[in-house]
Amino acid sequence: MPVVSVVIPVRNDAEHLRRCLAALAAQSRPADELVVVDNGSSDDSAAVARAAGAVVRSEPVPGIARAASLGYDTASGDVIVRLDADSVPPPGWIAAALGLLEDEDVVAVTGPGRPSDAGPVVHALWPVLYMQPYFVLMHGALSRPPLFGSAAALRRSTWLAVRDRVHRDDPEVHDDIDLSMQFDPAWRVLADRSLTVRVSARPFSSLPSAVLRTRRAFHTFRVNGRRATPTRRWARRARVALQARDQAWWRGR
Repeated sequence: MPVVSVVIPVRNDAEHLRRCLAALAAQSRPADELVVVDNGSSDDSAAVARAAGAVVRSEPVPGIARAASLGYDTASGDVIVRLDADSVPPPGWIAAALGLLEDEDVVAVTGPGRPSDAGPVVHALWPVLYMQPYFVLMHGALSRPPLFGSAAALRRSTWLAVRDRVHRDDPEVHDDIDLSMQFDPAWRVLADRSLTVRVSARPFSSLPSAVLRTRRAFHTFRVNGRRATPTRRWARRARVALQARDQAWWRGR
């Protein structure tokens, strides 16, 4: 059985973190290690994490990419689960992620979020204006599904292959997209509804919040240069698929 580490970056989000850690304690397949990265919190987020038995690392320089990368570097598991402090995974979430990763060709798995603290209007608009556009547009740009940082799991070997390419020192990158962009376009990533988690509705909390996320997404494409070019990514994916088909044909002769 693979060893599972859960990484949670947090900044002044103690109450949400407490709920996330309680949901992790209720998993049918518990995590073997919890790593919480305190990104300069002034509340008791670190104390909440320690009370739950988590390894707490401190990253005083603000930046989600920086905090998440420190967590991935710290994690010792074969599989690294990434959740946000406001993520509330259902009891079978880790087991479902491991089941999808049994396919050795799959390097990472992810799922969508649904709001846990919103009214009926936001519930109705959430998939149409947020989740579906994110997965559809990013799939088109990346040539495969993107990771959604509130609900993702990747192999440790995957992280080690890309850790030196992520823009961890740039606080303006969208860390989910940046990490996804470092994966070889031919690598297989699965997006599955069985990995849905409950999250805060903060992306819909205000227009500035939505603008900030959009600006960071465009910034992430800019800093990645040629690696972010969709035509190059789809061409790479097509070349690898053709090579695999040809190799299968020769083996079958």
